[in-house]
Amino acid sequence: MLRPKLPTMPQPTGMATPPTVVEPTSITPGTPAPPPAPTAPAPSRPTIQVTPGTALALVGGGTAVVLVVGAVLVSMLLAVAITGVSVALVAVVLRLLVNDMHKGR
Repeated sequence: MLRPKLPTMPQPTGMATPPTVVEPTSITPGTPAPPPAPTAPAPSRPTIQVTPGTALALVGGGTAVVLVVGAVLVSMLLAVAITGVSVALVAVVLRLLVNDMHKGR
């Protein structure tokens, strides 16, 4: 009842085509092609020259990015900490209210 049924492989029908005979062809020698003229390789990338002004701009930009990302991460951490403290305070207040209700005060 729980045994899987394996499909049977279909048998080929009709006549199979016989293999075709490939006859070898002869190669006739032709005139040799002249070798291509050597060309100078094109530079793959243009060279970038870093001047002191651009280096200072890159350092300033990198510093600004690090400061902005750090400020965002610190603010997110502060938001999570404040939320955790407020949830803990609400839990303490609710626990005190429930205990007062059970005592019948």
